[in-house]
Parts: sequence; C-alpha cells; structure tokens
Amino acid sequence: MSMLKEFKEFAVRGNVVDMAVGIIVGGAFGKIVSSLVADVVMPPLGIILGGVNFSHLRLTLKDAVGTTPAVTLNYGLFIQTVVDFIIVAFSIFLLVKTINTLKRKQAEAPNAPPPPSAECLLLSEIRDILKTQK
Repeated sequence: MSMLKEFKEFAVRGNVVDMAVGIIVGGAFGKIVSSLVADVVMPPLGIILGGVNFSHLRLTLKDAVGTTPAVTLNYGLFIQTVVDFIIVAFSIFLLVKTINTLKRKQAEAPNAPPPPSAECLLLSEIRDILKTQK
C-alpha cells in the first residue's frame, strides 16, 4: 500500500476529523478564557487586592542600561496564567461531569426488551395449545 493511500485513509477517518474540530474549538475556547481572565476576572480581583494590576507585577532583576532592556521576573503574568489554567480546568471538569451524568442516565434508562423471535412466538403458541388440550 502506498504511503499516499495510507495517509488518505488516516486523514479521512472520523476520529481524525473530530480531533481536528476539537483542537480548533479548543484554541478558540482558550482565547475566550484568556479574555475572560484578563478582562473580567483580574480587574475586580486587582481592585479587591488594593488596585493591583497583575500584568504589571514584576521583580526587576537587573536595571536597564543604555539600550539594553531591564531583566524582569514577570510573576503577575504567571499569576494570570495560573488563573487561566484553573478556569479552563474547571470548565473542562464541568463539561466532562455533565457528559458522564448524561451517559449514566442513558445507561440507567431501561431498554425495551427486543421483540420475541418468530421461533419464540411459535413455541408460545404450541405451549398454549397444549395447555388447552389438557
């Protein structure tokens, strides 16, 4: 089998397409969460903590000299990224929990028994006839 044919079979499988859609939606979801954290969550949190803007929190390790920029440790951006991660992780947890609950409900739902086969119906008729003959 040629490599091109193998690649074609791999690329058109449903799982690969689903995975690609998931990655694209996940990237967009990541941007939404980053905006939520940076623009909605962090400003009120900064006000509660005394007007702190987390993106500007940094520790200067070496001052700027001439055209050389200062060397800084940007721990405020790290805090913001940690909050991003917590929100994304919690959102995914809620999504997975919801999906598992729906699957559990679907599994617990009683399934209707399959209709009896033609053989079973015939045997039932024979049984009923034999009962009436006694």
